[in-house]
Amino acid sequence: MCFCNTCSQPLCAPCREETHRAKVFARHEIVSLSKRTKAIHKKCPLHEEPYIMFSTEKKSMLCINCFRDMQGESRAHCIDIETAYVQGCEKLDQAVLAVKELQTSTREAIVLLKAMIEEVRNSASEEESAINALFSGMQEQLSDRKKALLKAVQSQHEEKEKAFKEQLAHLASLLPTLQVHLVICSAFLSSANKAEFLDLGYQLRERLQRIVKLPHRLRPAQTSKINTEYRAEFARCLEPLLVLTPRRSVVGSAGGIGPGITGANMIPGGQCSKTLMVPGCPPAGDKMSSSSMVRKPTLHRYISTKVLLAEGRETPFAEHCRNYENTYRMLQTEIQGLKDQVQELHRDLTKHHSLIRTEIMSEILQKSLQMDVQIAAHYSSVEMMRSVFEEVWEETYQRVANEQEIYEAQLHDLLQLRQENSCLTTITKQIAPYVRSIAKVKERLEPRLQEPREPKDEHTQMLLRIDDSSEASQRDSSPSGTDGREQALGSRGGCTPTLIPGDPPPKKKEHRGSAQRSGTLSADREEPTGSS
Repeated sequence: MCFCNTCSQPLCAPCREETHRAKVFARHEIVSLSKRTKAIHKKCPLHEEPYIMFSTEKKSMLCINCFRDMQGESRAHCIDIETAYVQGCEKLDQAVLAVKELQTSTREAIVLLKAMIEEVRNSASEEESAINALFSGMQEQLSDRKKALLKAVQSQHEEKEKAFKEQLAHLASLLPTLQVHLVICSAFLSSANKAEFLDLGYQLRERLQRIVKLPHRLRPAQTSKINTEYRAEFARCLEPLLVLTPRRSVVGSAGGIGPGITGANMIPGGQCSKTLMVPGCPPAGDKMSSSSMVRKPTLHRYISTKVLLAEGRETPFAEHCRNYENTYRMLQTEIQGLKDQVQELHRDLTKHHSLIRTEIMSEILQKSLQMDVQIAAHYSSVEMMRSVFEEVWEETYQRVANEQEIYEAQLHDLLQLRQENSCLTTITKQIAPYVRSIAKVKERLEPRLQEPREPKDEHTQMLLRIDDSSEASQRDSSPSGTDGREQALGSRGGCTPTLIPGDPPPKKKEHRGSAQRSGTLSADREEPTGSS
């Protein structure tokens, strides 16, 4: 493909041979279309001058005359074409990167949601199997509660799966939109020249930013865990049975605690099972071996209780611990007295070979049976406090969960502040080229638009402004048109002449003639055109 600059029309190879074969078209300027789109430089339709500046305030290109017609405040927002092109490319690249990050996050969210849907199904099946396993050992009167729990699981399953599928459909429909915009950006960057880029690039960037700023639900709105609190529901139904069972066992085992507690009524895995096996009547060898096993939990419990009571909190469990410690010390003292008596009898029998009265042995056995009954009664009273403490512990678990949630929220807030600080740093880095570009433009424009002078007070500056305006009116009527345009440009911009560091002193500049000033202005006007 070719392009005829004289005809201002694109030409294919057959059209070029047929329409531009005559000698009349021999002087037409025909160039390659690809080179023409890259090298074309638009002119200002108002002044027919080439564009040399770009206004970041109005998002439009300016020629030298458009720049002169602008106010002084607006000139601070003008940069050269190359800088504007580089900054526009950087901003568009950032917008494209943001869209790519959103695309990556969307794909990760889709994978996460698919996995969570599978987890919901697995969790539902696990919850159902756990409910069925627990319910298998219950009586028939709990069948209604079982159906209600299974229905709740199915309801939660359907609700969560429906919510995740809706969010998945929303994210799946978002991917084509993101892909289309990325393709548009790629095509625009590969085919647009600088002028077209500056005309449409900011609109495209704003559109990409609006897409990124839209509220996209990338995180799941709820968790994939299905929880019906089936244990608590079954416990509420079985609470009368669970409370009455230890009472019947203790009453029936008044003669000894062994059969009543070590059976089905013992709490599996608890510390009480190890401690309460000691007051039984094992053989002498077992008694010595079991004492070392019990000593460590008892010592740990004693230290933990001391720490709890030292905190001074008035709670039901602290009051229970105080009462327990008093009763336990009394029982422990009596047991220790019986142990001392038995050890003394054993020493008299084995070492001293003394005769022992049978009444003493009967008395020790009677006291041992009484201690057995007292320990069983104390165990029963402690066991009855379980339901009260479980309610308190449930509230404590909820408080701990709330504290954990607050802690996670605090971490999230800190991460958000860190992200905002990162954005602030990025914005500062983006503003830095503007400041440097404006400084370069001022260095190029101020020496020829302003005459250096020594700083004076406000009254003197006002008099100089009046004098400058009168001189400008006189120069408009004089043949030197270039100096008149310079003074008019300075008066329209509203810029007060200032002394720029590094310029020659004012006395040397007074000796320059009007011809030199006009030559300097024409050279400065040609310099931006050449650089652009």
